Amino acid sequence: MSFLDKHHQDRAEQTRERILRAAIQEFSTHGLSGARIDAIADSAKANKALLYYYFKNKKSLYEAAVEKVSGRVVENALAALDSKFSPGERLLRSALVHFDRIFTQHEFQSLLQQEMVRFRSGQSKSMPLFAQKAFKPLLEKLRQAVNEGTRTGELCEMDWLQVTYSMFGANVFYFLSAPLMEIALPFKPFEVKALESRRRAAVQFLGKALFKDRIHGIKLANCVLADMPMPRIKKTNALFRRKDG
Repeated sequence: MSFLDKHHQDRAEQTRERILRAAIQEFSTHGLSGARIDAIADSAKANKALLYYYFKNKKSLYEAAVEKVSGRVVENALAALDSKFSPGERLLRSALVHFDRIFTQHEFQSLLQQEMVRFRSGQSKSMPLFAQKAFKPLLEKLRQAVNEGTRTGELCEMDWLQVTYSMFGANVFYFLSAPLMEIALPFKPFEVKALESRRRAAVQFLGKALFKDRIHGIKLANCVLADMPMPRIKKTNALFRRKDG
């Protein structure tokens, strides 16, 4: 490939990437039906003809945006389940990655929720593909971690799927119940200190609950927390800001 050809290819890839970034923002904010191609083109600094050159239509662009943002999330989730960690450490790291993803990956959260609604109404083709390509392999790695941990004696004997529900379900409930808890409890769930406290408590609880040797589990939970500090966020998080009116 000549230098000129390489230059054109690089520019084409950069343009496609700009369009995808703009599309992710627009679709996550307004949904498939509410998103405007003009707005995506303006944000990407590309004309509409160029946009349709890379993506056949609005639906194709939407599906590419979902795949792009999902890919980043899956990559992080798989990294936490690396076999270089012990089975128990893999579970603790997975719980932290999931907690952090909920409050940092706003675009993924929004697109995932939209896709779940569309899937229930029979409109989504992305959700089954995502489940097969990403979610199913992740579940299999979680199953392997629990089974390996019980076999080696690091973890208590337990149902692997219940472990999965317990790890991730607690995180989801915290964020979903936050508006009600803010009324019932004397703290704001989305303030940085509250998030840090809940994140730490969730992993420390798993360290005590999942491991045969609780002292080992507690020490491992604290080591994982030290190695995976909470992502930096603004004090007022736009994703969770209450809308008035």
